Amino acid sequence: MNRLVMVMLFLCVMMTTAMAEPLPDSELPFRYLSWHISYDINEDGSYIEAQKWSGVILKEKALEQKKTAGITFSTSVAKGEILEAYTVKKSGQRIDAPKSSYQVTINDGYEKASPLFSDETSISVVFPDLAIGDTITLSSRITNSEGIFPNQFSIAHSFSPYATYDDVSIQITAPAAMPLKYKSYFLTEQKPVIKDGKQTLRWSFRNKAEKWEPSDAGIVSVGEFPSLYVSTFKSYKEISDAYGLRAMPKAAVTPRIRQLAGEIVLGKTSPETQANAIYDWVARNISYGGNCIGLGAVVPRDLDVVLDNKMGDCKDHATLLQALLAARKIESDQALVNATSLYELPAIPVVSAVNHVINFIPSLNLFVDSTAQYIPFGMLPVTLGEKPVLLVKNYQEGRKILPTAQYGHEQVMRSNIRINPDGSATGKTEVALKGLPGVGARVVMRNITRDQEDFVAKKMLESQGMHGSGTLAKDDPLPLLDSYKYSLEFKLDDFVTVGTATAMPVKPVVTSFFPIGYFLHGAYDPVPKKAHQCAGGSSIEEYILEFPENVKILSFPKDLTVSGTGIEYKASYRKSANILTVRREFKDKTVTNVCTPQYAAEYQKSMLPVAKDLKSQMLLGERGE
Repeated sequence: MNRLVMVMLFLCVMMTTAMAEPLPDSELPFRYLSWHISYDINEDGSYIEAQKWSGVILKEKALEQKKTAGITFSTSVAKGEILEAYTVKKSGQRIDAPKSSYQVTINDGYEKASPLFSDETSISVVFPDLAIGDTITLSSRITNSEGIFPNQFSIAHSFSPYATYDDVSIQITAPAAMPLKYKSYFLTEQKPVIKDGKQTLRWSFRNKAEKWEPSDAGIVSVGEFPSLYVSTFKSYKEISDAYGLRAMPKAAVTPRIRQLAGEIVLGKTSPETQANAIYDWVARNISYGGNCIGLGAVVPRDLDVVLDNKMGDCKDHATLLQALLAARKIESDQALVNATSLYELPAIPVVSAVNHVINFIPSLNLFVDSTAQYIPFGMLPVTLGEKPVLLVKNYQEGRKILPTAQYGHEQVMRSNIRINPDGSATGKTEVALKGLPGVGARVVMRNITRDQEDFVAKKMLESQGMHGSGTLAKDDPLPLLDSYKYSLEFKLDDFVTVGTATAMPVKPVVTSFFPIGYFLHGAYDPVPKKAHQCAGGSSIEEYILEFPENVKILSFPKDLTVSGTGIEYKASYRKSANILTVRREFKDKTVTNVCTPQYAAEYQKSMLPVAKDLKSQMLLGERGE
């Protein structure tokens, strides 16, 4: 990147920060008066986390949100305590929360058996006699007997710019020899203190809330918000290695795994069809169940437990899939990725940046995620597209998942409508879908039983402002495929007004999953200030409208072609006798999962003539006028 571009980017960031509108104090629902956080770390990675915060209730909505507070910890590796919880009334009176205001929830096994998916304990407290203007305080301590990885420590803290914090401090105390890496954004860093074999690091922060606007929505980048990252890991490869050290042995090919793999791939010969069959089996048969037992957040369960209970979290899915593939001599790897909205890795390697596990099959150059139980083999949820990924066995620096736009998301909708002399109509709409819209349609249709179809057909018409009845016909939705077709034959009670001149829009009469109108979402919204999630696709809509002899087509829209940033659109309107044929083709040419504000601004400009065309109408009159 050249120097001029760097300078322009810096100025852009500075202008955006300077132009942020502060939230008036009168609009604040809650104000943090103080929030003090401390970590006391031992050489083996175990640590004590203490927090104490206080804040004042300023609005009714905060009164309900802040009435209770608490802590949660894993019982097998930690001990939690609420040290203080009290309310200070506007008058200055302090009211300590009585023991009757505390609630302890313990997840445990039955009759001294080990718990299956959680050993978490939660301690919550209700603040007494809470009212607007009161101040609440909670002080807690969690003693962790083990670090999440042996001899390692990793944390990330982030604070919202849309909240007011008067006094935030974070302190970390650790052995002087512990190699802590750290980086903060918008926090004031104090000089490290080394004394008596200990190092102490401190940061402080205060913030006046900014006013949130719709244009503030989007992907949050590392360093955009006040935040702190601290870690003993030297690199993300070291995190990947630490995970693999305990996860890879769990993927051993046992006789049970070998037999199950053979049963799953029966009749399949090629590595791809076998991998597909194994993926489908895991996605369909292993339901998702979290693993919140001790170090279960980073260590998969034994596969016998997963198979016996037909349940597992992402690590269990990935480990089982890897073992079943290995039983058929298909090499695969596990891969760590972020499942939320993080599209970049912080400079400081923190474990929380990679909170999801999927699989990679090198021979097919394919990432798969069997926890996404409705996503077909060869595809990923759109939320994983273009994200950094850490391969566990064969780590590759800078590896990213390909954009999900490559899947060819598409809808073709054809409607034949015959209007009767009284303005009612009959017809049929056929919809064919590919890519993620096809996947989404299958998910919806799986939940529609045969005796519900007439009701659903009626609602699919009503959602488009139509009144009548219909008969739904659909493909079998159960197979894990990325294509789907359905159709609706319908009778409409009052499709058009007959007997006087009237304007009629040309629009879908049946609900569909990827209409052209879908791409108009946000066309009139404020241009986003930050990058946002996006994806491409295409949608085609055809209408054949056959009018009765007593209705005359007086005028109809003109053909339109639009080619702009990110889009192509073509609409044609053809009249033959008393039949109007309409064809609209829209293509979103976006090839990435992350779009810049500049791209969004140009995209919106390109969409305006399309939006107008979709609102255009045809004029009808009574024959003989």
